[in-house]
Amino acid sequence: MNDHVQQKSWFARNWGWAVPLGGCLTIIILFFVFLGSVIFGVNELFTQSVPHQDALAKINNDDYVVTILGEPIETDGIMSGNISYQNSIGSADISIPIKGSKGTAQLYVVGTKQNDTWSYTEMYVIVDDTDEQIDILGYEQNDSIIKDE
Repeated sequence: MNDHVQQKSWFARNWGWAVPLGGCLTIIILFFVFLGSVIFGVNELFTQSVPHQDALAKINNDDYVVTILGEPIETDGIMSGNISYQNSIGSADISIPIKGSKGTAQLYVVGTKQNDTWSYTEMYVIVDDTDEQIDILGYEQNDSIIKDE
């Protein structure tokens, strides 16, 4: 007589809990991949916006901010706020985390767009270590008008 009994495979013994668990894990993973791609896509739209690019250009040309934060000054995380466009009219109210070789800060930008021209009413940096607020626009409001190309 043959006493050798063939044993069922692991999947045949455990399919009752493995299939539902695997399906749930797959759905959870897909959800987080989708959420990550949405966040990355929205952040990419923000970073390509004219107010974001104008503000970074202005602070990189501001000698005082460069002295405090160091060079190069670049973004340091996900920005927050809102930007809206409708035809040739728009508005922006954003906060951008920035960093340099010497420190970190928050860059705040508030502006409006009329006829493809951005005009900024506020643009300032708050240094994280000291809470110092640096006005980027100063008193020269004419320099804060930038035309879309």
